[in-house]
Amino acid sequence: MTVESTAARTPRRSAGNKAGTTGTKRTTSTTKKAAGAAKSAEPALVQLLTPEGKRVKNAEFDKYVADITAEDLRGLYRDMVLTRRFDAEATALQRQGELGLWASLLGQEAAQIGSGRALRDDDYVFPTYREHGVAWCRGVDPTNLLGMFRGVNNGGWDPNGNNFHLYTIVIGSQALHATGYAMGITKDGADSAVIAYFGDGASSQGDVAEAFTFSAVYNAPVVFFCQNNQWAISEPTEKQSRVPLYQRAQGYGFPGVRVDGNDVLANLAVTKWALERARAGEGPTLVEAFTYRMGAHTTSDDPTRYRTDDERLAWEAKDPILRLRRHLEAANHADEGFFAELETESEALGKRVREAVRAMPDPDHFAIFENVYADGHALVDEERAQFAAYQDSFADEDGGK
Repeated sequence: MTVESTAARTPRRSAGNKAGTTGTKRTTSTTKKAAGAAKSAEPALVQLLTPEGKRVKNAEFDKYVADITAEDLRGLYRDMVLTRRFDAEATALQRQGELGLWASLLGQEAAQIGSGRALRDDDYVFPTYREHGVAWCRGVDPTNLLGMFRGVNNGGWDPNGNNFHLYTIVIGSQALHATGYAMGITKDGADSAVIAYFGDGASSQGDVAEAFTFSAVYNAPVVFFCQNNQWAISEPTEKQSRVPLYQRAQGYGFPGVRVDGNDVLANLAVTKWALERARAGEGPTLVEAFTYRMGAHTTSDDPTRYRTDDERLAWEAKDPILRLRRHLEAANHADEGFFAELETESEALGKRVREAVRAMPDPDHFAIFENVYADGHALVDEERAQFAAYQDSFADEDGGK
């Protein structure tokens, strides 16, 4: 019995207290049952490394990392450290006016490196605009990423050279691109897989829903990797969905799993599992990496306006890099010499990226007016003239620019 139906019967209580009491008890019983069901339906989180760096067992996913070596773990740590370093350099460069915008991945290194290292060379990646760690795993030079955000190229890399598609700014559309590509793979008879990255906000987009539908119907070999970083710009996840995001897959007829997004080992294992399902002809999978965006949505955003310092501090305790370092140290897989050498390499990468960006040419400010229409257009001509006048307003007294 619902609360609404009980309320509708309230006037009948004047005939006697028994009817009213019975209705109240039924409602209370139903409420308790619903609360119990909600509690039992708490999302299961796949985790192989605790925030303290302790290795924990998982009967279903341990086998996907059973052969991982100390060298492999050091490699994952190196990937995360170097990715965070060039990400921090990019943020600084934007603040200095060298980039037009930057979307930081700070805090999401484990989700990206773990999933990125699970891929085979012949798998194909469809990213959003924040997958700098996945780009690193696919061999895309960081300076190519920054060239796009500086406005001096239209992507900066050959997608077919790394099986890593160009960044997609339109929210969620890459899920459809990935699904179509995966459908094509099955027609070609290949055994490779496709992975599409998107955020929790994009999961509310119609394009993603359509991609889920088509991928399920056509049994496409695609993994939908959702990095739930808790905020779609300023909108929290609880205002985007009534159920945990990974459970949405059930309505489309394929499995979903939630993984600790700050655990690089768990992300590696779960993504390997999902990719193997795809290659074996078992269709799509939704992976929800439960993580946190430590920085702003982009450098044009101010997260202090919508979230608290306490929230950030709680997630800092789950830092993915610190977590793996604790594990490496506890297991004697890395010594101070390794960490010192990596720090030197990290600073060298930051310097290389900084010098490369500053050596890039300034973008052509008037290029935005080209290739809008095949033929001339009066409105574009007017806007070009207005922009030229604006640029001329910065001329100095001698008429220089």
